[in-house]
Amino acid sequence: VPELAAFYNEITDYRTAEDVGVDRPNKNEILHHIPPTPEQEDFIQKLMQFAKTGDATLLGRLPLSETEEKAKMLIATDYARKMALDMRMIDPHYEDHPDNKASHCAKIIAEYYQKYDAQKGTQFVFSDLGTYQPGDGWNVYSEIKRKLTEDYGIPPSEVRFIQECKTDKARKAVIDAMNAGTVRVLFGSTSMLGTGVNAQKRCVAIHHLDTPWRPSDLQQRDGRGVRAGNEIAKHFAGNNVDVIIYAVEKSLDSYKFNLLHCKQTFISQLKSGAMEARTIDEGAMDEKSGMNFSEYMALLSGNTDLLDKAKLEKRIASLEGERKSFNKGKRDSEFKLESKTRELGNNTAFIDAMTEDWNRFLSVVQTDKEGNHLNIIKVDGVDSADEKVIGKRLQEIAKNATTGGLYTQVGEFYGFPIKVVSERILKEGLEFTDNRFVVEGNYKYTYNNGHLALADPLAAARNFLNAIERIPSIIDQYKAKNEVLEREIPQLQEIAGKVWKKEEELKQLKSELAALDRKIQLELAPPTPEITEKEHEGQQVKPEAKGVRNGIRQYPEDTSPQIRNPSESIIANHTITGHPGLYAKEETRSKGLKI
Repeated sequence: VPELAAFYNEITDYRTAEDVGVDRPNKNEILHHIPPTPEQEDFIQKLMQFAKTGDATLLGRLPLSETEEKAKMLIATDYARKMALDMRMIDPHYEDHPDNKASHCAKIIAEYYQKYDAQKGTQFVFSDLGTYQPGDGWNVYSEIKRKLTEDYGIPPSEVRFIQECKTDKARKAVIDAMNAGTVRVLFGSTSMLGTGVNAQKRCVAIHHLDTPWRPSDLQQRDGRGVRAGNEIAKHFAGNNVDVIIYAVEKSLDSYKFNLLHCKQTFISQLKSGAMEARTIDEGAMDEKSGMNFSEYMALLSGNTDLLDKAKLEKRIASLEGERKSFNKGKRDSEFKLESKTRELGNNTAFIDAMTEDWNRFLSVVQTDKEGNHLNIIKVDGVDSADEKVIGKRLQEIAKNATTGGLYTQVGEFYGFPIKVVSERILKEGLEFTDNRFVVEGNYKYTYNNGHLALADPLAAARNFLNAIERIPSIIDQYKAKNEVLEREIPQLQEIAGKVWKKEEELKQLKSELAALDRKIQLELAPPTPEITEKEHEGQQVKPEAKGVRNGIRQYPEDTSPQIRNPSESIIANHTITGHPGLYAKEETRSKGLKI
């Protein structure tokens, strides 16, 4: 997975709104828990029995066909979703209840309506179940609107459904009315209200009666209010938009919402290249397959182990990402520390060696009356001390010398050898010989990159004096570099010496997660058919040990002593711990016990 993330980042430049600094409100998520009504409690028990037995008559429907039997958990998941929204989604003959989701939602909508009445604050309400269909009987949209108008006195004209808009013109009129504050509450589904609706100007709250299947759908829903141009949230709500997720206890609501967050987390990490885990678990529920039996039973029974597991996994993933960033920063600091320490040592050696050359030069140099250094230079084959004559000879050497890449001495300057080297270079596609001159001490010093002034003999003769006189400025450059390095190295030493302080917390969380996983596996395994049958007969059944049938130990016909092989002896007398990830290949013939 990290390699996939790296590959994705090779072909994309992923930036979030936070990365580019988009001026938009913050999202304040609120998970609003609702206790189940008595009718829901009763139906939850029926759902659990249906999940165990497949008896569809418990749900008030005909027995399952062979095809439906294969999709039993999908049917159970669908009924659980409808039950969590409102019992009247299953049967319109159920009665209203003051503690159902519609009642809670209407109450909270009314509170926001009153709180931001002076600013004409607006709200979005999303549900993909129970959408408004004209003349199609009971639906949750109309039920909440009824409560808002009858119980809280909100004018019906200020509560609209996006499904009422049959034309683009009507749709635009409703959006404009939301921005103007004449429509205060707008209901819709993800597909109809989730995209292409720029009605964010006055949005103060977004309500999710249900949770969509895809993280992108939830982002689109929230994006109706959490976007640039939301003036009321920015100036009157602390630059926050409240996002309320309604979750009925002992239902799939909370789990589905947390599952969606887990999916969004790994998608974001994948796109940003911040993923460390080598596996992805996107959860065990979707719109095509429903939930597996264990998770379904755990959630409907009120068991919070799976939710606790999701929280632990999220915290562990966060800590592992933090540790990865810490270790990367530490490795970078260690590399820089090593590099800069080496650079400091090299610079100091350069300074010492060049200082020695400069002091040597000062000890032998001759000066004129004004204190200027005299250019006392000797060139092989030239007896004259005339700088012009010496310069012409040096120009001849520059034009004709061929040293084959070796530094060859051609004279000296105050005891410092003067050398020339011939180098083959390409210029404009043509190869030619380039002769460069140096004056050599502990290092080779050059002026004009070793090239003589071919048009001026006097300037050519002074090349080596100019090269030596550059030594103090070069020393100053290295000293300035060392001052910077001496400030940086202690800082890098401090970073490189740090220890990540949350290692024990991460180990503890992983230990808790492993224990929780074992608990889930042991407690939530589906019952065997035999046990289920006896439970229906009212018998309390305990699993029988291996070799025991109907309470009587069964012995093999051959009761002669058995000789154990070494592997059996180890297994019988020892506790063996296996580590995940160490598997013997099936095609390899085992020569002994492999764990």
